[in-house]
Amino acid sequence: MARIGFLIVWIGILLLGGDGATAARPVVADLSNHLVAITTGFSGTDVLVFGATDDRKGDIVMVVRGPRETHVVREKVRLAGIWVNREAAVFPAIPAFYAVAATGPLNTVVPSEIRKRHGIGVEALPLAATDSSHKSLPDDQARKFRAALIQLKQQAGLYPEALGVVTTLENRLFRAELELPATVPVGSYTVEVYFVQDGAVVGAEITPLFVSKTGFSADVYDFAMYNAAKYALASILFAVFAGWAVALVFRR
Repeated sequence: MARIGFLIVWIGILLLGGDGATAARPVVADLSNHLVAITTGFSGTDVLVFGATDDRKGDIVMVVRGPRETHVVREKVRLAGIWVNREAAVFPAIPAFYAVAATGPLNTVVPSEIRKRHGIGVEALPLAATDSSHKSLPDDQARKFRAALIQLKQQAGLYPEALGVVTTLENRLFRAELELPATVPVGSYTVEVYFVQDGAVVGAEITPLFVSKTGFSADVYDFAMYNAAKYALASILFAVFAGWAVALVFRR
């Protein structure tokens, strides 16, 4: 709340015609919360992105990129009634979460070359596909697996299809609701805010966002990540004990 109050005061100075370094910045932006805590009952949340621009009229484009990950997409085929893996593509260092919001349709707000340069829009993401030996795939295969990757991410709610809405007030203040689903990955995120005027980016602000597990779920997650063998053994023992307990109950 203190951070929000500080930015509101800052915006008031801008509206009143402040000078110096503050007035020289084309855009300022911040988040309502820089840390999203995932607990056992986490079902998703919203983070408010807000800020202000200078006297120039323009559009706001917001890009949210999640932690980097390596994602493998496998093609399944049915042989003799059994589904088996055939070809596979590896996508290294792609954002685990990706979302875009803007004051208008991207194709009218940002030229295609600017979208490609800054990776604005899922079609502009540099999703390079390789095989298991890190060799580039042929173009037709790369396009097929790229489309499959985007479809899988969209089905999981991690690459939202719908363009988020950035609302403005008096062409100076802006805000947008960043929706994080229950499946949002933990890690470091960046929220990029671009101020676009006449098809050119005249200002940008990058703000960090952190998603972290807390409480009992965090303890289980850390134990599974850093003690994989013990976690697997504990899971097996728990399953055996649970099965024995259920059998004992029904025997009585």
